[in-house]
This record gives sequence, C-alpha cells and structure tokens, in this order.
Amino acid sequence: MFSKLKLLFKDTVIYGTSTILARSLNYLLVPLYANKLSTFDNGIQTIIYANIALANVVFAYGLETSYLKVASDSAERESDQTRLFSTAFLSLLLTSTFFSLAIVLFAPFLAGLIEISVDDAQFLRYAALILWLDTLLVIPFAELRLKRKAVHFAVARVAGVIAVVISSIILIVPFHAGLHGVFIGQAIGSFASLLLVIPVFSNFRFLFSSRQLREMLRIGLPYVPTGIAGLLIHLIDRNILIRIQPSEITRIYGEGYQASDIVGIYGRIAAFGVILQLFIQVFRFAWQPFFLQHSKDPDAPILFRHVMNISSLFVMFLALAASYFVPDIVRCHYAGKFYLLPPRYWIGLGFLPWIFLSYVFDMVSTNLSAGILITGNTRCLPVVTFAGASVTAISCWLLIPIGGMDGAAIAIVAGTLVMCLVMAWYSLKYYPLQYDWVKLGLLLVTGIFLGWFQIFSVSMQISSWSGIAVKVVLLTAYLIASLLLFREEAVLVARKVKNRFSRSQG
Repeated sequence: MFSKLKLLFKDTVIYGTSTILARSLNYLLVPLYANKLSTFDNGIQTIIYANIALANVVFAYGLETSYLKVASDSAERESDQTRLFSTAFLSLLLTSTFFSLAIVLFAPFLAGLIEISVDDAQFLRYAALILWLDTLLVIPFAELRLKRKAVHFAVARVAGVIAVVISSIILIVPFHAGLHGVFIGQAIGSFASLLLVIPVFSNFRFLFSSRQLREMLRIGLPYVPTGIAGLLIHLIDRNILIRIQPSEITRIYGEGYQASDIVGIYGRIAAFGVILQLFIQVFRFAWQPFFLQHSKDPDAPILFRHVMNISSLFVMFLALAASYFVPDIVRCHYAGKFYLLPPRYWIGLGFLPWIFLSYVFDMVSTNLSAGILITGNTRCLPVVTFAGASVTAISCWLLIPIGGMDGAAIAIVAGTLVMCLVMAWYSLKYYPLQYDWVKLGLLLVTGIFLGWFQIFSVSMQISSWSGIAVKVVLLTAYLIASLLLFREEAVLVARKVKNRFSRSQG
C-alpha cells in the first residue's frame, strides 16, 4: 500500500511543483493589475475571465475526463489508441472553431448578457481566441497525464505562464496597453504552451471513429452541466455581483464605487483562494489516474480512506493558516512604497475566510468523486453540482443585496457544502467506503472555531506582534491535535519523509 501512496505522492510532487510555480508566476500579475489598472478595468477583466472559465467547459464538453477513461480501458485491451487520440482532437478542433467564430460575431450581444458595455465587447473577441487555443491543449495535456509524462506536462504549462507574465508586463508597463495587454498576454501564453506539446501530435493521424466519439461523449457529456454547475459555485457570485444596485453599493461601501469596481475588488481579493485551489488542482491531476488504476486492488478501500484523511487534513490546516496571515500580508507596506493590493481593495478582506472554507468542501468532494467515476455512474453528477450551484445562486440573490461581497462569499460556502453532501450520498451509494467522518468533522468544527480569532483580534485591537504570536500558537495546537486524531496517516507521511531524507543523505 505504501508503494502505491508513494506513486501518488511522486506524481503529485511533479504536478504540484509545476502548478505552484505556474500559479505563483501568474499571481505576480495580480498586484500588477491592481496597481496599474483601475478597479473598474479589473472588474471587466474579472467578469470576462469568469465567463471564459465557464465557456472552457462547453468548449471541451467533457472530453478530457472521458478520454482518460476510454484510453485507460483501451490500453488494457491493447487496442489502437492513435485513432482515439485523433478522433478526440479533431472533434475539439472543429467545435472550438465554430464556437469561437460565434463569439466573435455575437460579441456585442454577449456583452449585454454579462452586464458590460458594448464598447467592452472587443475584449470578448480576445476571449474567443484564448478559448480556441486552450481547447486545442485539452487532449495533448490529457495524453501527457495518461502516459505519466508529468515533466513534459509541467514544462509546457510553466512555459506558457512565463510567456503570459513576460508579455503582460511588457504590454502593460512600457507600452501602456492597459486591459488589451491583459488579454493579448494570455493568448500569447496559450500559444506558447501549444508549441511545446507539438511532440504529442506524433500520435495524430487524420483518422476518425464515430464509435469512439460516441463512447467518449457518453462518459463526458454529463460533465458539461456538471462542470458548468461546479464552476458556477465559485463564479456565479461575479455574475450576480456585477448586477448589484448603486443604492446597495452606497449603503454598504459608501460613495465612489460602481458595480464593476466592486467586482474588481472582489475578484482580486478572492484570487487569494489560489493558495488552496493550487493544492486541490494538483491533487486532482494525480488523483484521477491514480484511483482509476487502483480501484480493483484489494486494499483500495483503506488506501482511499488514507488519501481522504491526508488531503483533507492538509487543506483544513492551510485554510486556517491563510485566514490568519493573508490579511496581514496584504496590508503590509513593502519598502514603504508598495502594497500587494492598494488600500482601495482592503474593504474586501473580511470575506476571505469564507473563500478558504469553501475549498475545504471542494477537497472532500474531489475525493468522493472517485466512487462515481470508478463505477461509471456519471449521470448523477449533474444532480450533485446543480444542487450546489442552485444553492449558491439562490444564496447570492438573497445575500449580495444585504452584505455585498461578504454575502457572495457566504453563498459560495453554502453551495460547496451542499455539493459535498450530495456527492457523498451518491458516491457512498455506488461505491461504499468507510471514511473517518467523525474525526474529519471534529477537525473542521475546531478549525472554524479557531478561525474566529482573526475577527476577535481586529475587534479587540490586538497588537500586530502579539496577534501573530497567538496565531502561531493556535496553528501549532491545531496541527498537533490533527496528527493525534490521524495517527496512522501521520505515521505513513512520516515514513515517506524519513525514507526521502535517508536517500538524500545516502
């Protein structure tokens, strides 16, 4: 069992290093955008990027996951995979070209749907190009994951992000391209990644199998509404927040803000959720191929329980640590002349703990998704995610007029919690496993309770250094309690670290 966990950890480290590096580099753009663009322009970029994420699901229509599943099965049967790769890529090439042209032609109409002006419709045309390039990367990246070519995958991703960062800085700073530079830089990065996966196309031939496409669509199409609903849980807040009324903005935040300003502030603050999102994304990259390969192993139930405990424990600890220290990092005046985010953005720092909490439920759902994909019962996934998306949408409509950005963040927590509960019901129905729910629940409630200290430290005006000291003590106590609750998993991880240290010394 330990050797299998070791394999998962190895892939996670490779995917993790590349993803963390890519996101870290990409995150350099957040203070750049915040300091060089207005909050209004940041709002336009935030709302369009949110809808790009939603459109990505439609453009790919589940073929990434279904390709992994069908290719894994065909590898076991030693059937021809060249036709499968070619079929998947040709299908996405044709449909993404059609969808992108539709966005270009109907950009003014689409601008009205997402509550931006017709003048800003030009940025939707940039978005069409980005979507087209990103869709062409779907199958090559899936192939690299399937063949466990994690290094090639990592290089292509990181190089693309480096291209985004460099081109964006050049376009925005010396050339003063403003919001145009943001979108052009993103397109350049996607194109750079595409160039680096060209070797994967050695598998490509002008071959097409309608049978294989139908098989992939049967598995993948349920992921379209599921993927959209899943993203809506974290993105519908922007699309509703952009519709907040001027009177509500004035009541909550005072004069001097428009809806786009609020969305821009919310987007930049919520971006700190990348701290947890990174780990979940890294885990998901390694987790899907891992549980598909080991689902029939005799020790799979115990193996999957350990994975649930280790990953959830880590995310809970990270969420609490981020809640404690990210606001302090944002308010720090670096070298007496530079803020990570200018003071105009600080009105949104209060909702950050809610964003971090929502990712805890995301991690649990990611673990539970194994049971549904292993058994092939993907038809229940739309129910899972639509339940979460519906709760998020309803909560946003109710809470945003009352609490603005805080209401949006609380709505996300409500949606991710409901999705997690429904996912658990279906997953355990089709693939019964014994998880340590009591211990996980106790750890979660304790973390939420300790998280309130951040609010108390502000309201009681606890000094900076004393506040940091108390937070460190509380985090240490939380970690010790977690390791005591999950002693078996702690031993497994300690053994892994010890073996790695012994090899490095040898």
